[in-house]
Amino acid sequence: MAEQSHFPAILSRLKYIDRWALMRNSRAENLSEHSLEVAMIAHMLCVIGRVRYGRALDAGKAALRGMYHDASEIITGDMPTPVKYFNGDIRSAYKDVEAAAEKRLLSTLPDDLRPAFEEVFSPADSEEGRYLDRLVKAADKLSALIKCLDERAAGNTEFFTAEASTRACLEGLRQELPELGDFMDEFLPSYGKTLDQLL
Repeated sequence: MAEQSHFPAILSRLKYIDRWALMRNSRAENLSEHSLEVAMIAHMLCVIGRVRYGRALDAGKAALRGMYHDASEIITGDMPTPVKYFNGDIRSAYKDVEAAAEKRLLSTLPDDLRPAFEEVFSPADSEEGRYLDRLVKAADKLSALIKCLDERAAGNTEFFTAEASTRACLEGLRQELPELGDFMDEFLPSYGKTLDQLL
């Protein structure tokens, strides 16, 4: 009988980690739903990049990276942005904690399966791979902006500052990531509308 591995059971705990812990939410958002949204947006950004800009991007790999991008937070919890980015020392220390948590998580996999997952968790070492990683980070920011828009639509003013700073960050990335600009112009305005307005 094969030795048991806890990896999928650990990942299933993403649904227990709430985001935006320092803010009043009209609806809680967990890491599981956030990760799915990031994966779908990252996939879309890569498709836009391939179709419209002739980039050799692996949209499937982008979706996988999006799915697993916050997996270490099962161990570390979701560090609030004002704390994580308070200064360079804290950010650097947190990166080390995240890396250790990812290593611990990957260690729960059987030896024969681990390399396939290490590839998804590892930073890319090619130009195209680094571009793909930037698109996944942009997808993460887009997901945060969408949460802010949802909260505003629900009448919650708590997210106004987060919305402004997230939007400013994304606007700053548009020039270097034209796929992001396309998404913001064509798809972002639909968020916050009712299903009747969308269909």
